[in-house]
Amino acid sequence: MTRGRHPAAPDRVPGPGEVASGFAPAATGPLGGAASRHVLITGAAAGIGRATALRLARDGWHCVLVDADAARLAQLAADWPAEAPAPQVRAVDLCDAAQIAALGADLPPLDALINNAGMSAGGRDALDAEGQRLLALNLEAPARLVQAYTPRLRPGARIVNVASGAGLRAIPWRGLYSPSKAALIAQTRALAQARPDWTVTALAPGFVRTELVQQLIDSGRLVPAQATAKIPLGHMAEPEDMAEALYFLAGEGARPLSGQLLVLDGGSSVCGGSQPLPPAQAPLPPLDMACTPHDAGTTTGTATATATGDYPAMLDASLMTAAPGQWLATLQAAARRFRHAHTAQASLTLLVPAAVPALPWAQAGDPAAARMLLHTLAAEWGSQGLRINAVAIDGPGVDAATQALLAFVAGPRSRFLTGQWLRAAAATTTIPNPET
Repeated sequence: MTRGRHPAAPDRVPGPGEVASGFAPAATGPLGGAASRHVLITGAAAGIGRATALRLARDGWHCVLVDADAARLAQLAADWPAEAPAPQVRAVDLCDAAQIAALGADLPPLDALINNAGMSAGGRDALDAEGQRLLALNLEAPARLVQAYTPRLRPGARIVNVASGAGLRAIPWRGLYSPSKAALIAQTRALAQARPDWTVTALAPGFVRTELVQQLIDSGRLVPAQATAKIPLGHMAEPEDMAEALYFLAGEGARPLSGQLLVLDGGSSVCGGSQPLPPAQAPLPPLDMACTPHDAGTTTGTATATATGDYPAMLDASLMTAAPGQWLATLQAAARRFRHAHTAQASLTLLVPAAVPALPWAQAGDPAAARMLLHTLAAEWGSQGLRINAVAIDGPGVDAATQALLAFVAGPRSRFLTGQWLRAAAATTTIPNPET
């Protein structure tokens, strides 16, 4: 995958009632563009970890690759991009606290730590006695890594924990996998509150076509159509989708998301599998497709056209000035404007107030109705390649980090993100626990 072109950010920051036309902060590196960036990635030898390591390497990151599989680590090192800084490779059993402690002896200062290593326990019930190793890897190892390497984490470091949709809803007969991922999500939020000087986030992948999943498909043990019928976007994600998200979360642009969980599952978590969904009508857009987020034209009811060949990404700030009790109606109007302008392969990103207005009890359901409408539209639109997300901001303006977040959410780099209501927390405020 090659990096696409991205327009520069605007000279001024838009206010709450306006959205910059065509802004997109640089997508080829964290804000600030430090000359030497170092990241440690666990579970780096295969799947999401491998794709993430290669994505970061192509952008010039110095990578420390950690995995228990020495042979596959060696293969990854052999496949390393020639133009990238040479990686440090460490074969480590992360279930062993002593090995974690010893790992840090010669590490460089780190800008980011990506806790990706994990394991499942297929076929076992939740009371199986063999769950300690799973907990050691999925839950205890991320905490031990942070504790061991705190002195080596640079100011403003990013900690990213790879959780799972299984942490949001129970998946039976996988041992303690769901409990371990639910605990990791809670641990992420607690660490973000304890260390507001860091950016601490978690990623919850949905169904990803890893090597293991592909083997299940090839053997006939998994039917792709049955799996994708539960995903509004109608596709399984690729490891590169998760790699692109982890690349973003490892950068300074992720700062507004500290303490939050980014759910990248094609909308399956907001739909709940209540009924089979229609198949996708088109392939997913390329991750490196050019994108110019554009103003929804809320004052005129029209949309500014993007350049021919760009991924169409509409930003709509009409909810920022909606009257109390009118969030649902305002969101409906924004969705209609979007559908009038786009019939397939596009995204709508709504800017919404972070503060929910105080309402009389009879109107108190309006914000909840608006949120559920967003979830519903994500499920209904997904097969057409249409995505809808919301980003709650404090106002009165949008800072550079929030602009970076909006560009990521709106563009094709997050092509598997839909139905999410994110909170862009100000860096100077206490970061609350989000709802998801």
